Formats: sequence, structure tokens, C-alpha cells
Amino acid sequence: MQIDPFGLERWFAEYEHEADLMLAESGIRSLSTDRFDLDPGRFDYVIPTNGDPEFRAEIGERYGRSADEVLFTVGTQEANLLAFFAAMGGDRNHAVVVTPTYQALHAVPNAVGEVSRVWLSPPEWELDVDAVADAIREDTAVIVVNNPNNPTGRYHSRETIEALYDLAADAGAYLLCDEIYRLLADDPLEPVASMGDHGLSTTSLTKAHGLAGIRFGWLAGPEDVIEEAWRWKDYTTISPSIVGQHVARQAIEQEDEILTENRALADRNRDRVRAFIDEHELDWHDPVGVNGFVTVPDEFEDATEFCRTVVEEESVVLAPGELFGYHSYFRIGFGLSTDELDDGLERVARVIERAQ
Repeated sequence: MQIDPFGLERWFAEYEHEADLMLAESGIRSLSTDRFDLDPGRFDYVIPTNGDPEFRAEIGERYGRSADEVLFTVGTQEANLLAFFAAMGGDRNHAVVVTPTYQALHAVPNAVGEVSRVWLSPPEWELDVDAVADAIREDTAVIVVNNPNNPTGRYHSRETIEALYDLAADAGAYLLCDEIYRLLADDPLEPVASMGDHGLSTTSLTKAHGLAGIRFGWLAGPEDVIEEAWRWKDYTTISPSIVGQHVARQAIEQEDEILTENRALADRNRDRVRAFIDEHELDWHDPVGVNGFVTVPDEFEDATEFCRTVVEEESVVLAPGELFGYHSYFRIGFGLSTDELDDGLERVARVIERAQ
């Protein structure tokens, strides 16, 4: 088994530590620790290692599923990895992955088996369901989509997701939806795991809730997949963090308040980025969530040249679109505080203006 280097993480490793501002971060600003009780009592493992049964039952209600159909994980990254390990294998070792997307969603299944990628079409980043259907094979185990999409911010419609689910069901496969940005939408779609036995949902409290540091997420879906994923989890992180689960329960209790605050911040900051894009005659698909995929200014050869210039001249990190397969776009994250965003946009504007 071989896996490609994670391009985005290597880019961050090169620049993030020394830079002043991070405009490539893909989540909402982090919540303060003083909002929560951080004392779980004892620093034990979570027992059972798939997560507290009562809490899993509470999360399961979101999907119309039982506690045994939810597995707590260390973030969405582990949830996705375990889902691939559980769903792929034997005679079914093929995945159809909608891209561009977060690299782990195609690199991991490609390491486990084989991947066919179906590309969204710019500038609206629409998904051709027929192209997904054409990519399905007899050995297809899973169709993969993240919704809203990272990096474009495209929120695929209910009709599109239902069509993907039907394709998966007809093929005897699963539809795996990474829904980490779902709750930043004003009117979120129902999660894929609630659609039936062929639906798998992964998410965490990282991006929409502002709790990246607790590393707490979950996988929801049919009990046989969850059981197989749990077997694999015993060989990865064993159990979720005891502190992470402790804080996560409090965050769920405060969820309405937290999401109201975070959606308001995302809306306010999106307006600022939209004005910046209009002022500098750039373009994007107006995103849901806190990521946008923006066209590179004409004065630069490609996204890597532009992003490297921005970080080296103005100490602001953006994400080159090459990392997602597109040379003429860069990803901007606007979930940070509004003051930091304004500062960052001013610095990026200076780079553009100097190049004109």
C-alpha cells in the first residue's frame, strides 16, 4: 500500500508557522476554552472504545439511527479513513470520487484500491450525475462526495445527492458524504446517512463549530459498516479522546447558540471577500461554508506563483489551486475573525496592485 504526499499539508508546513495570517484555513474561528468545563475527571480511555453509548445514541438520532450505527472518531479524517477500510475490500475495491475535493477523499481509497474521479465543471462547479453513473463499475464499493464542497464551496442540491444515493443503491455500493461543512448552511440538507442503508455520513466538530483542537468526529451508517470500521479503529486510535468527548457533549448542548454565532460570522466575512473579488475583477462561485475557490489575477502565471508571492511579500497564506487540480484558482478561507480577514485582504490587495 502506498499513498501520495498530502500536498496541502506540506504547503502549510512550509509557510504557516512563520506567516502572520492564515487565509487558507478551511474552518470557522476557534472557540475559547473558557466556554467549556475541561475536566473529564480521569484521563482514561473512552469505554467502550467506539464512544459513550448514550452520547452515540444522541448523535444517532440526527440520522434516524441507533447508537450501534455511530462510531466516534478522532476527527473527520479518521472517520473517512475507517469508512474506506470498512467499505472497500475483496471483490469491491473501486471508488468513484467527485473532485476537486480534500485530498484524503481520493488518496486514501486510491491507496486501498482504485479510484475513478469525476470532475466538477467550473465556473459553477456543477456535478454531472450521468458522469458518475458512467464511472461506476461492477467492483465499485463507494461513491464519494463532500457537501458543501471543499475547495469550491458548491452546495450540491438535494436532487443531486438523492440521485447519487440512488446510483449507489442500484450498484450495491455506498454513498459516502463528508458533511463537515453541512451545518454552516442556513438550511442544511438532510444527512446522507439518514437516506437509507446505502448512506454513510462523516463529520466532526472542527469546521462548523470551531473546535478543531478537540479532534472529535464520527461516522454514521449501517451497523455492519460501523462494526467493521470499529474493528479497524482498534488498530488506529483505539478510542476517541476522553477530553474531546467531554467537550463535545457540552458543545452539542450549546449547538444552536454556537452555530448561530458561526453562521453570522461566515455571512459577514463572505460579504467582505465578495467585495474584494468584485473590486479586483476576480471570480468565484458564491460559496456555502467558509471556503472559496477564486480565479488567479491575470498578472500571475498560475496559482502557485500568486500564492507564493503573497506569502513571501505579505506573510499571508493562501492555498494554490494546483493542490486541488486547478492551476488558475486559489482557495481562500474566510472563517477567521473579521479583523484578521480585513488585514489579510488588504495585504493580498497590495500584491495584486503592485503587479498591475
